[in-house]
Amino acid sequence: MSTAIVLYRGDKIIPYYRLVEEDIKFMSRDEVKQKLPDILGKALARSWIDDGYKEELKQDIKWTLERGGVTLPEEYDCVYEKTGGKRAKIIVYEQQPGSKFKLRVCGFTLTMMATR
Repeated sequence: MSTAIVLYRGDKIIPYYRLVEEDIKFMSRDEVKQKLPDILGKALARSWIDDGYKEELKQDIKWTLERGGVTLPEEYDCVYEKTGGKRAKIIVYEQQPGSKFKLRVCGFTLTMMATR
């Protein structure tokens, strides 16, 4: 997590949006599975109303999460997917050391439902 007073990427000042009250550094797969879906829900919900945030999320999910106070282990990768008219989803993978294969840890999508 950056300690800069004003966050920036390249020469662009980045608006600051916290995903958690206190910084979180995940250390295990169980922690990721248990706590990350709620955090990804906040991130996806924010992307519905903030096009700039959505673009940051699409470009680099891990960086966007870190800027919001959430650090994933280095061997984790996050993929932003949106196909057709469907809602976006984020899938979290763990790269196994010494292997070219990735293990899917969890995935998250938000669905808006209207009721009477």
